[in-house]
Amino acid sequence: MEGDAAWMDGWDRTQLQTLADTYGTPVYVLDRARVARRCATLAAAFDGVDVRYAMKANSDPAVLATVIDAGFGLECASAGELHLALETDIDPGRLHYTAVNPPTLDLDFFVECAELRPAMTVTAGAVDTLQRLLDRQYTGRVALRVNPGVGAGHHAKVTTGDADKFGVPIEEAMSVLERFEDRLRFVGLHAHAGSGILGDDHASHLAMVDRLVALATEAAAAVPGLEYLDIGGGFGVPYRPSERPLALDALAAAIDERLQGCPLPLAIEPGRYLVAPAGVLLSRVNTSKRARTQRIIGIDAGMTTLLRPMLYDAYHPIVNLSAPPERAREPVTVTGPICETGDVLATDRPLRTPQRGELLAIGITGAYGFEMASTYNMRARPARVVLDGDEHTLSVPHQTLDELLADRGVSR
Repeated sequence: MEGDAAWMDGWDRTQLQTLADTYGTPVYVLDRARVARRCATLAAAFDGVDVRYAMKANSDPAVLATVIDAGFGLECASAGELHLALETDIDPGRLHYTAVNPPTLDLDFFVECAELRPAMTVTAGAVDTLQRLLDRQYTGRVALRVNPGVGAGHHAKVTTGDADKFGVPIEEAMSVLERFEDRLRFVGLHAHAGSGILGDDHASHLAMVDRLVALATEAAAAVPGLEYLDIGGGFGVPYRPSERPLALDALAAAIDERLQGCPLPLAIEPGRYLVAPAGVLLSRVNTSKRARTQRIIGIDAGMTTLLRPMLYDAYHPIVNLSAPPERAREPVTVTGPICETGDVLATDRPLRTPQRGELLAIGITGAYGFEMASTYNMRARPARVVLDGDEHTLSVPHQTLDELLADRGVSR
């Protein structure tokens, strides 16, 4: 296979068509076995490393069960994610809440949960957050998030390592640790370069690791309770046919080399890498029309179903599952039903010309797809189906119009 069809390797087209017929569209399909395989690959590359899955990528219960079965912990970014994590059978010592400018509700909920589960850890990236924890008489486990001044990622909006929003400037980290060390129990150091590291160009990520190792060496001597150095995640997957996969083994080896002599063991927080290739979005064509300069294909999924193309100019491969192989390809622009010019999922994409009623498969949507879905424009949220071998289960049903209206306090 070539081009956009390459990602279809291993996906059963007939099965996908059956799922669309059974559950309706738009519908996300998540393959649990693919998640398990990615977990095994990552665990083999980072042998002995403490892995914490970043739930914001995909918080479906089947995903959480799979990563826990792989021996991974969970990293939560909100009270909602923390609540979902607590619904699993995970050891509370494997739960980590990352407090980025935490709302009162989030911080209160974490402190309340930690009173009963003191093994949980909160990661704080601002002096104010540390003070707010003290104001709540919190005496539990804390990791300090630092801003290393080095960023990496597939888009400026997900490059965090040099964004002032995230973490205490690394040059101020020691003074912050010393200021709060007698009142808070610091157990870790944390940083994250960004999201979407690909290929074998790991220079920015490794520069971050070098700075963190230097900090860890100094901090461990001053704060004996430190237990780990968490370098975040950011491991990417190729979305475009031209992109090279992440050289995971080479990256792991380079990180390990830099950790020689580091007094703290390593922790990582992968998200996208584990789940993105395990998902596909199925959507039907509503409209096919010839405009002045292009053919417009209107489908029943749009920016409220899959936000990444509009938010990040992200590329997702698309295949027409209904078209016979002899049908000619034509550059088309795939649009959604939202009243926004930016509601475009693909531009000038060579597809076997879609016709009304045909089924499109939008690939590599297992990360930040369903999680970013919204009800903007009063559009109902999509469904999600989980594949587990030959079995399939409706994990999240389509939101109904009655449910959508009820959220606004209206009934019909």
